[in-house]
Amino acid sequence: MSTFMLGSKQLNYTIVSNIFIDKYMADARGEYIKVYLLGLKYCQSGELGATSNIISSSLNLLESDVLDAWKYWNEKGIIKLTSIDSNDNYRVEFLDLTNCNFSEVDQSVNLLHELDNSSNKSMFFEIEALIGRPLSSKEMTVYLGWQKDFNFSPELILLLIQYSVSKGKTDFRYIEKIAIGWHDAKISNISDAQQFIKQNEDKRITMRKILKYLGLSSENIAKPQEQILDKWITIYKFPIEIIYKACDICFERLNKAEFKYIDAILNSWFKTNVKTLQDIERVNKKSFKSNATRKTKGSFGDFEQRNYDFKELEKKLLGWSKDD
Repeated sequence: MSTFMLGSKQLNYTIVSNIFIDKYMADARGEYIKVYLLGLKYCQSGELGATSNIISSSLNLLESDVLDAWKYWNEKGIIKLTSIDSNDNYRVEFLDLTNCNFSEVDQSVNLLHELDNSSNKSMFFEIEALIGRPLSSKEMTVYLGWQKDFNFSPELILLLIQYSVSKGKTDFRYIEKIAIGWHDAKISNISDAQQFIKQNEDKRITMRKILKYLGLSSENIAKPQEQILDKWITIYKFPIEIIYKACDICFERLNKAEFKYIDAILNSWFKTNVKTLQDIERVNKKSFKSNATRKTKGSFGDFEQRNYDFKELEKKLLGWSKDD
């Protein structure tokens, strides 16, 4: 967990530079904008600092997203991120954007030239048919940029759009988030994308099964709980019957669904290399024997017996001296 120390400027409201809105906000990921604005609010309201855990919990993000956001804005030159120590703690300084250098070279593609390419023209036509609206010049530029920056083919971009539409999402920001996720996952062809989609959908199905078993709805699940489910499935790689067993234990002991309690059980099983229901029995037997051994060692008979001279003790209690 990282801590980010902020410069303090006591205000009852948050001032956001128009330069940030005009020059930076449109191109940044939504998570990064959230982190910048919350950090700016903390800075201007007099907060000395905030941990990555507090920021991530406030914004329903991963802690890694918080650090990535600060690094992104540092690279853009609108904050100064300085490491304080070797424990991933930093000082964040919000820079005066009026003094920033905006004379960057415009690297946007020439749309008129690119539209002469029949494959690009066909791609845009099919995307508009999929999302049910005309594309803006900015969207076209971004899609063309994916071909260059992400090495996405027009066919791969179309598959990405189809996947987004199948989930009922046609918003450009959502589509862009999927594209960044695919790039981070090193997806570069149709086969990789199809495998990634299948794995992701299988995970979603498993999550819905677990939530149904707990009597919960996937619509009401919070992002931190979704992250816990993801850990059980993709990091711990527990079979669903193992997760069900942990849920059963939680119900037996608490008579309700408690994510933190179930997570503690599964964390323990992961550390003891539990992979099957038989492994759980093995761990329970080992724990029972260990507890029995501790109880035996701590019994009354294990204390060293002392020998007392009761006559001498009686004399002392009565105040008799040795000469009496």
